[in-house]
Amino acid sequence: MLGAKTAFKAIQPALERGVTALDHAVSGYVQPRRARGKLILQPYVGWGTPEAVELTGRVLLPRMVAPPKKGDPRWRNFRNILRRLLSREVSGVRVTGRLGGAVASAVSDADGYFTLTFTPPEGGSPFADGWHEASLVIEGRDGTTRARAQVVAQARFGIISDLDDTVIQSDVTSLPRMLATSLTGNARTRLPFPGVGALYRALTRDGEARNPIFYVSSSPWNFFDLLWQFLDYRRIPLGPIFLRNWGFELLKGHGGYKHGVIERIFARFPGLSFVLVGDSGEKDPEIYAEVVRRWPGRVLAVYIRDVTEAMRDEGVMKLREEVRKAGVDLVLTADSMSAASHAMAMGLITPGELRSVMTSVARSYET
Repeated sequence: MLGAKTAFKAIQPALERGVTALDHAVSGYVQPRRARGKLILQPYVGWGTPEAVELTGRVLLPRMVAPPKKGDPRWRNFRNILRRLLSREVSGVRVTGRLGGAVASAVSDADGYFTLTFTPPEGGSPFADGWHEASLVIEGRDGTTRARAQVVAQARFGIISDLDDTVIQSDVTSLPRMLATSLTGNARTRLPFPGVGALYRALTRDGEARNPIFYVSSSPWNFFDLLWQFLDYRRIPLGPIFLRNWGFELLKGHGGYKHGVIERIFARFPGLSFVLVGDSGEKDPEIYAEVVRRWPGRVLAVYIRDVTEAMRDEGVMKLREEVRKAGVDLVLTADSMSAASHAMAMGLITPGELRSVMTSVARSYET
């Protein structure tokens, strides 16, 4: 197995160059023809400060995906997953957005992605704290697409969370179970971990104010709508979701990617401390330990959901001792109760919110 991985790493650069060259050749023929057809915008969630808001999205050819229902058969869910994965992106399309009085424009790249950066107009007021709605249009086309954007002007702290096997039960430690769960489920049938909704609602709620939450996942952007619908349906607090481009990028491992996203969030909000939430199934403990080392004083706590065997737990315990030296607690927990207890002890949530988490966990085990 190790030999196969070494061989793959050796040929990967040449393989990527070959695929890239082929992709450019095909795109040169296909993209101009796609751009003449009916186009749709798939906006993601904007995020930023009162001085600047970044909103990413994608230009695609339409592909019908039926709204999810709890009773949908597995074959229909699998068909919808394939339709998401086989998206048809369109490059060279100019997209213009408006957020309040700010206007931004960008052209979609080879994979259909565009990024709009909104800044308040000269002499205008900064963007207000909270959720905003942006309107997007394709140049020369009718119709307007709405997108959500979250501005963080003031908060007591923020939360950065993984999704797979942290919020959503995905069985990432077992490839067959993970594929069965991911490929044949939908936003209504996928299950959250016990108490996670109550815990995240407690962490994000701060009296009349709200602490922002950011989701960082190794899933492809093609699954954005499924993940957003899942969070909304399960009453888990919504926030910007950071995903990855489908293709060779997914084969490079997720450690560097996830660390890079967290660094961007930390740099964008220099006055904000964070709670980091992940699982033991992949590299979250190592990534978060490195974040603690690189950003002293910026991490309030690390909560790791235990989804692995004892041998992996030993490694996580060693990391716990490392981050403790930096004054940060790493809590390894099978459900949300230990994390909630620690959060209450730190004053991050109230005793009443702790009881809500405990009630939610108990109900999950009863069903």
